[in-house]
Amino acid sequence: MNLKNSYLELGDQFYEKISPSPVSDPNLFLWNQNLALELGLPKELTDDTQALSQYFSGNQVFPDSTPIALAYTGHQFGHFNPRLGDGRAHLLGEVEAKDSSWDIQLKGSGPTMFSRRGDGRCALGPAVREFIMSEAMHALGVPTTRALAVVTTGDPVIREGVKPGAVVTRVAASHLRVGTFEYFAAQQDLAAVESLCHYAADRHFPELKQLSGSEFYKAFFTTVMRKQIELICQWMRVGFIHGVMNTDNTAISGETIDYGPCAMMNAYSPDTVFSSIDTQGRYRFGHQPQIGQWNMARLAECLMPLFDEDSTLAREIAQALLNAYAPEFQEKYFAMMGSKIGLSSVDTEDERLINDLLEIMRKSAMDYTQTFHLLTESQNSSGSDADLPSNLSHWKQRWHSRLAKQEPEEAYKLMRSQNPVVIPRNHHIEAIIESCVINGSTAEAEAFLAVLKSPYLELDITKHYQDPPADGDRHYQTFCGT
Repeated sequence: MNLKNSYLELGDQFYEKISPSPVSDPNLFLWNQNLALELGLPKELTDDTQALSQYFSGNQVFPDSTPIALAYTGHQFGHFNPRLGDGRAHLLGEVEAKDSSWDIQLKGSGPTMFSRRGDGRCALGPAVREFIMSEAMHALGVPTTRALAVVTTGDPVIREGVKPGAVVTRVAASHLRVGTFEYFAAQQDLAAVESLCHYAADRHFPELKQLSGSEFYKAFFTTVMRKQIELICQWMRVGFIHGVMNTDNTAISGETIDYGPCAMMNAYSPDTVFSSIDTQGRYRFGHQPQIGQWNMARLAECLMPLFDEDSTLAREIAQALLNAYAPEFQEKYFAMMGSKIGLSSVDTEDERLINDLLEIMRKSAMDYTQTFHLLTESQNSSGSDADLPSNLSHWKQRWHSRLAKQEPEEAYKLMRSQNPVVIPRNHHIEAIIESCVINGSTAEAEAFLAVLKSPYLELDITKHYQDPPADGDRHYQTFCGT
């Protein structure tokens, strides 16, 4: 595998050079052959299960790899934590594919200088969750890191009991986070912040290369902010709750990163929260847009000295840039929600229509995915309104009047592309993780993944994964998995 590591060019203050810690008995558990093909990995490697087990457990390092652990910090639940970084991850390098470079990172591969007395390992359950969730999100059309492999280690880890260990291989456009910028801003290392901006722009936003001086940094911030707006709108579209939107989990590239206490919403409520550590509901479903803006404010603080040498002017510029977040999010959000009910454009009256639907859904605890699926199928040429809940009867009349202003087939085509038939529901995820951990079998995971790869189509086995949880996820909790 041809690897390079452009992070090395940034300077040794950005990382620690350290190799993964060997494991006793690595075995390939889950493998993403489609992603391997997309990345252009050599066939002689992907056909060799033993080699895959060795390389993607960290027992063997690719000849052209210089493994590193990245330095970063961040705000966790609103509080600055100066000591974070890759405490259990090793970046092997980057591969070139489709005119882009992709980070290949092992997670759960042993301790680093950033481990903070942790063991640097990962349990099999969280590794399986990341594999399934990231691939499901990719198929749903949500910007995300992806999973290439899960390798069991043969070594136990202690996580509220003894658990089987694993290493998951993550593929990302990069692993730069808002927390990476905070790490150097906290040290008042402006040169490092500048380097990060240009490095990130080279990898993600090459269109900014034509700009210079403060105009470049302002455009860089605005571009990152818009990526976050687009990402969170996509989360809201499919009912995804990240669970831990700390700045160290906010990727500059605009990808979903770190599938720890994440979950999918079933019954619609903006107050839905499942994370066991989010006791105040800071990262609840309906609050994710505001947290996105809060995280962008932290990035703006890091960049202020680059906006203008005068601190007062710099703060005014930062505030003006940040003020664009709310109206831009509102516009993108209602355009997205409009598409979920078949509207090709959205005006103020349409926004009322959308909000009224959500309020009915909230009051009646209607399933988010199923409701929009039923609305979609009611617009099919062979469909009907018979399956729609009766409490939507008055709203439905207003909706039909609005759709009459568009081409008849336009609404169905649009809704079909935006409303999934199936999502990775929490109770199915948990059942599959349990099967993987207890039985050591991937059969149920592979069957689930086959369905999740086509979330907008009804396959023969899709019906086995469409049911909401019997208890409405009333007592469901997720955990960070570390």
